[in-house]
Amino acid sequence: MKTIKLLIAILFITSATISCSVNNDIYYPPTLEDVVTNYDIWYVDYNRTEGTGDIPFLSNAFTISFLNGKLYANNNIVGIGFTGDGYGIQVGRYDTYNGYLEINHTIDGYYDLDVVELSSNSIKIVDTFNNVAYYLEGYQKSSFDFDKVFYDNIEYFLQEYEAWEKTAVIGGEVNEFDYENFLAFTPENITTFYSSQDEVGTDIANLIWDFEGDYEVYDVTGYDNLKILTLAYDLNGTEEFELSVINDEQISLYHNASGTTYEFAGNNFLQYLKSDGKTNKTEDVSIDGRKRTKVVRKTKDRQNRK
Repeated sequence: MKTIKLLIAILFITSATISCSVNNDIYYPPTLEDVVTNYDIWYVDYNRTEGTGDIPFLSNAFTISFLNGKLYANNNIVGIGFTGDGYGIQVGRYDTYNGYLEINHTIDGYYDLDVVELSSNSIKIVDTFNNVAYYLEGYQKSSFDFDKVFYDNIEYFLQEYEAWEKTAVIGGEVNEFDYENFLAFTPENITTFYSSQDEVGTDIANLIWDFEGDYEVYDVTGYDNLKILTLAYDLNGTEEFELSVINDEQISLYHNASGTTYEFAGNNFLQYLKSDGKTNKTEDVSIDGRKRTKVVRKTKDRQNRK
């Protein structure tokens, strides 16, 4: 009789242990809210975008964030990492009701979007109605390389000031570019630049843009924090520079032909907030004129400096 009772006790304990083990191993798949809030910042890898449609608030954002029902975006590179404590500006609200990402954007309105989890830190946002899909990479703020965004999107950084004004000329030989005191890069595309020989200190509103030409940015073999910029002038040929970012208000252009280093400072920051066609350059600028496109760069080797 004692043997039977002991056997029953052992079976009971074993059953309870198995039951506890099974309960501990139950897997609860993450909800959509868990997925989109798992990272502080989602970097919009625009070059991977698929489809023929467009979601303006995603096309024009470099990062987006989901915080307690509020949608944030960094639409500018200038100030990224600092604006809104790194999150950017609030551009609307979101909900993850019933498995869909519902967006109520302040300007662009309502969107019902599908979210596909591709990996632990990668998602795809799909708008079947507009036939477009965006790929996003998740990062925590503490590990996100904000500086890398400048070089990955350098063409758009150049557009974020109404003009770039020459502030320093260091070393080198006398050359034709010495006379170019202002540069501007149109937000309508990533190929057109303007230059002016007006005196340094001239008000932007009074600048006469002497020349309009094409420019191109190249990656540099072996360098992540350096680009090559070419400015095509009709009469003087093409000027080539090593382009580096000093900070979000200054750039350095090293002129390969003359060995001269030029520093330019951004003048009149254009903060891209809205897409309603309203423009107020003291506060914000319509994003309608700024078209973000896929950037496919060629690569060049760095030349030996003089």
